[in-house]
Amino acid sequence: MTTASPRIAALQTVSSPDVADNLRIAAGLIAEAAAAGARLVALPEYFALITADERAKVRLRERDGEGPLQDFLREAAQRHSVWIVGGTVPLVAEADDKVRNTTLVYDERGERVARYDKIHLFGFQRGEERYDEAATIEPGHRVVTFDSPVGRIGLSVCYDLRFPELFRSMGEVDLIILPAAFTYTTGKAHWEVLLRARAIENQCYVMAPAQGGKHASGRVTWGHSMIVDPWGEVLACREEGAGVAMAELDPARLAAVRASLPALRHRCLQGGQ
Repeated sequence: MTTASPRIAALQTVSSPDVADNLRIAAGLIAEAAAAGARLVALPEYFALITADERAKVRLRERDGEGPLQDFLREAAQRHSVWIVGGTVPLVAEADDKVRNTTLVYDERGERVARYDKIHLFGFQRGEERYDEAATIEPGHRVVTFDSPVGRIGLSVCYDLRFPELFRSMGEVDLIILPAAFTYTTGKAHWEVLLRARAIENQCYVMAPAQGGKHASGRVTWGHSMIVDPWGEVLACREEGAGVAMAELDPARLAAVRASLPALRHRCLQGGQ
């Protein structure tokens, strides 16, 4: 990986049912992060749309490689000469009535370099609070890693955070990116401890751009978009509202942690053993 200490930025939004307004806000945050020197910026899950109508994302879905949301990400990467991790975009699924909840990555030229379809689908019910992503989302099945100017990156989305075997399957990565829209209930209880655990056990940086606040639909998301270092220290956090959390990814810090505590090399149980 690069020997410099590139800046990375997690962008936080409070998305609404108004796609155009959501894209306007996202564009402003991308510009802010790029102006502050970020080499790579990441948007949260559902950055283009959050609404009480769960079928809305099915109507908004795009074919792989074409559509206004993908154009937005591509053009923003080109305009600001930054790598963009596009939170999630609803893409056409095999099932006619569902979408793939997909993270797309574009380089500074606007060329797509990675696609990850969310594998684990959130389900939760407590009192009147209920979520069932499987009703409108078709799960992916492939672990995705790729090389970038800030190092080797592994992709994940929101509920994936609770499944450590996914992150082990990535192999040795320098940065895990997890766009999310954690609920206030589950986020308050588990968000930070799980992010720090994933960073510690995989000895890498973790960046989690999130939705953060009360949405027009009535949904409340936890926010606390965060960047965590390989020792589990929180380097940056945006607690609530739209904004940017930024930090440096320091290769020397990675190397020092892995050299002083070589846990990745001490693993004994691999490949299902």
